Amino acid sequence: MAALTPASTAPASTAPAVAPVKTARRPRYWRGVVLTVAGLYFLTPLISSFVFTVHVPNQGLTFAAYSGILSADGFTESLFLSLSLAAATIALALLLVVPALVAVRLGPPRLRAVVEIVCMLPLVVPPIALVTGIATVLRWGPDHFSRTPFYQTFLAVQNESFPVVLVLAHTVLALPFVHRSLDAGLRAVDVPTLVEAARNCGAGRLYVILRVILPNLRSSLAGASFLTLALVLGEYTVASLLGFRPFAVWIVSVSGAEARMSVAVSLLSLLITWALLLVLSRAGTGSAPAVPAAAPTPVPGKE
Repeated sequence: MAALTPASTAPASTAPAVAPVKTARRPRYWRGVVLTVAGLYFLTPLISSFVFTVHVPNQGLTFAAYSGILSADGFTESLFLSLSLAAATIALALLLVVPALVAVRLGPPRLRAVVEIVCMLPLVVPPIALVTGIATVLRWGPDHFSRTPFYQTFLAVQNESFPVVLVLAHTVLALPFVHRSLDAGLRAVDVPTLVEAARNCGAGRLYVILRVILPNLRSSLAGASFLTLALVLGEYTVASLLGFRPFAVWIVSVSGAEARMSVAVSLLSLLITWALLLVLSRAGTGSAPAVPAAAPTPVPGKE
């Protein structure tokens, strides 16, 4: 018998190595063009507004419009009022929408359409119609409840230092944005599984919402809070027709006498909004809660 040589034990044939195919990279100049056009579209009005505030004909450059903002009558009070209304509106909107959407996820699916329609109604009803109805109720209430304890309630919700009626109106206007943001976040989370696992471990309903559901909705909560904040800071119709003077109404009232100062305040309000956006975005990008790894399934016959 002939001895086997190393050559005889080698495989008969080997597959040839396939060289990687080099694909030509397409030029991406169009991205730069789009970004440039978008940047010019957004920055040109801002730059023009800034030039209008610092350049006075026959006088040259001056920053008097900015130096007089803090000392302007009503600036601090109106800004603090708008920020307070925004904080209260965010808290009330989240307190209403988060439990409702969680309950809908755990309940019958047909309720989702009902909740969505109710939250989207403010997009259909114009703000002028909403404020007309609110003003009618506020005028009708004292005439019919003047001899009841509800009379003091109608007066309390219209307190100029902190008008609760604006918080209620802004909450209604913010419902579509809060619902969309939180609904998108809940779609990415398996709410029934998380709730069932937490309840099996002995957690209560409040603990499940605060320590299980909300940490998984951090980015959605930040987005909903920012949209509500932007809406409250820029809302003018409801506050003006009801006779209150938050930040947006104050800017319009100042524009008649101090046009440059009103534009300067508008630019500063944009900077404040962007700064708060950065704060909320940083708060929404925190580390997600750790998920415990499942124990390995034992295989019969192996140790």
